[in-house]
Amino acid sequence: MEATPLARAKKKARRHRRTIVFLDESGLSQRPYVTRTWAPRGQTPILRHVGGWKKLSAAAGVTRRGFYFRLYPGAIQAAQLIHFLGHLKRQVRGKILLVWDRLGVHRSRAVRDWLQRQGDRFVVEELPAYAPELNPVEYLWGWWKPNTVANGCPRTEAELHWLARQGLRQAQRRKTTLVAAFWKQAELHF
Repeated sequence: MEATPLARAKKKARRHRRTIVFLDESGLSQRPYVTRTWAPRGQTPILRHVGGWKKLSAAAGVTRRGFYFRLYPGAIQAAQLIHFLGHLKRQVRGKILLVWDRLGVHRSRAVRDWLQRQGDRFVVEELPAYAPELNPVEYLWGWWKPNTVANGCPRTEAELHWLARQGLRQAQRRKTTLVAAFWKQAELHF
């Protein structure tokens, strides 16, 4: 049986001593992320929010040892992605195998040019189309939203930013268990 492209990339990363970093983006808005909750019997819980539409985006990179993130107002464009990659470059020592999906901003000219200027520091591998289960960051987002920002009603963009940051910091503090679980879940699909 032939190895999948991702399995080949994993072997190549090991051979070239590259750190594998899975990268993905997600977003939040002031509209509450509603999940199941409790209330006294006979009383329906009501979430009151200001109806703001401010959006906050998060970029995260997951390695075997932990994860890195940055929050950005609005949607992530090439400039924000390049900023995050610069942050990643400072945090992760040595060469990096960057694994991400086929989002348009990942393939933008500005991002490609920036990566090319980095020499051999970054090598990029794209995930197959429609395969979020291969990316450990997707499991991070699946944990983050219901466990840390659920049922929150931020009134301002600053409150939304604080709530999002606190949730991601909480995950970083639990990195040995959470990140290992996200990584193992993704590896089941390699």
